[in-house]
Amino acid sequence: MRQDLGGRIVWLTMVALVLAVPVGANARDWQPIEQIKTYAITGRTGAELYDAIGARAPQAGGGLAIAHTSFKLTWTRIYTPQGGACAITVAKPKVIITYTLPKPANTLSPDVAASWARFIAGVEKHERVHGRFIQELVQQIQDFSLGLRVENDPSCQKIRQVLTARLGELSKAERAKNVEFDRVELSPGGNVHQLILALVNGP
Repeated sequence: MRQDLGGRIVWLTMVALVLAVPVGANARDWQPIEQIKTYAITGRTGAELYDAIGARAPQAGGGLAIAHTSFKLTWTRIYTPQGGACAITVAKPKVIITYTLPKPANTLSPDVAASWARFIAGVEKHERVHGRFIQELVQQIQDFSLGLRVENDPSCQKIRQVLTARLGELSKAERAKNVEFDRVELSPGGNVHQLILALVNGP
């Protein structure tokens, strides 16, 4: 996604939404692993730094982004035959959330450094909302999965179909939530929009 602001290209944040092997548990017995990665930019002013972002921004969601959030989700799970039925008796996720942010490679003047600090703090705050959406999705999968039981399924095949169908619904809703959040944040007057204008028009 991208938006034109007075001749400048604003590269919108994207969140990668790829489920690995999805399933979950009722109570939250997990914690996400969160990490930050950076890509280098250079510039002496806020405007130059922003132009450098446009030139070096990473690919995300089919486009470029100031910053983006991605995740890897895997599961430990056990499908247990129970008579003629099948139930999920163990399902524990491991999720690694990665926030990719720009970082100046050169020393900034005090005024520009202060302006950049405000900008990147706001961008990271935005990305961590995407991270929270990911955690909510994982918890929803847990809540649906652990204890799920399907009758007349001794080979534990039908239960996988039931689970996959629900995961599709949850993933679709989560994508819509992210898209709407970006739309509000990046629209004129939105939080990220204001951060960009402050950086570009600052020192």
